[in-house]
Amino acid sequence: EVRLVESGGGLVQPGGSLRLSCAASGFTFSDYHMSWYRQAPGKEREIVAFINRPYDTTNYADSVKGRFTISRDDAKNTVYLQMNSLESEDTAVYYCNARRPFTNVDYWGQGTQVTVSS
Repeated sequence: EVRLVESGGGLVQPGGSLRLSCAASGFTFSDYHMSWYRQAPGKEREIVAFINRPYDTTNYADSVKGRFTISRDDAKNTVYLQMNSLESEDTAVYYCNARRPFTNVDYWGQGTQVTVSS
């Protein structure tokens, strides 16, 4: 059974930091591109950060460049999103996505809520 389980969300003040984790199981994690998406209330889901395979090249939405960092640990089958200098506009449900290169095979986690508020 394929599973992507996000954790690490919560309530944080503006300017604070959070680290999200996504633990994967049920597929060959090291073969997959990994991404973080987010969806704010009333808005469409948008991609936040991406780390590809096999080169581990990263890419970020303009709104989070310089503040967020995506990374992965194949030994732990886990992808991370380090979020610094958080702003109220970062409030959203954050989702982990796994996509097999050159296919339409992809998997989603259930999401974790991030709320940035004073």
